[in-house]
Amino acid sequence: MVDLVDGATIMIGGFEDKGIPQSLINMLYTKGTKNLTIISHDLGSNGQGVKILLEKHQVKKLIAAFVGEDHFFEDLVKKGELQIELNALGTFSERIRAGGAGLGGFFTPTAFGTILAENKETRTLNGKNYVLELPLKATFAFVKAWKGDRFGNLIYETTSRNFNPTMATAADITIAEVEEFVEDGQLDPNLVHTPGIFVQRVVQKEVLASAQELNQATE
Repeated sequence: MVDLVDGATIMIGGFEDKGIPQSLINMLYTKGTKNLTIISHDLGSNGQGVKILLEKHQVKKLIAAFVGEDHFFEDLVKKGELQIELNALGTFSERIRAGGAGLGGFFTPTAFGTILAENKETRTLNGKNYVLELPLKATFAFVKAWKGDRFGNLIYETTSRNFNPTMATAADITIAEVEEFVEDGQLDPNLVHTPGIFVQRVVQKEVLASAQELNQATE
């Protein structure tokens, strides 16, 4: 099994403060892994999210859809200490879905003629201009679920079904942080959002207490 080493690419679920695998992020912070490429919709809010990794200078590149007006983030980019790849929200979501579906890319009219389309292939199809967007994949995905079993079947609660389900399909190793670990057969198959075939590790939020446990989850 691949270890979570310096230079890894990690998808991290969540939208603002919903569906964030914060315990896994905290363990990554404690572990001190560096030169990371992080794929996350945003920096988080209300003290949650990937910003703590930026503050510890563990992130080399951030691929995101929204960064707000965070001055610390802005300073990192201006100083050349952080690479940033911004996407329109729909494009960001579709790039992850394409990565999980094994697609080679897709054409979208979004961002045509803007700075986000610089150095990208463009085409005119049926009289409309499009930009080629490539899929996003990662070595690891950190996702947050409400319930999970030992097979990796996951159920998300309300708006935690943001980027978590698609990210779980687009990584080599998906680690799920769950609020409640249930026994076999306790999950209604009709309610499962992420089938266990996409999940390699399930850890319960309450038992994540040290960097050593994150190591065990990734080894």
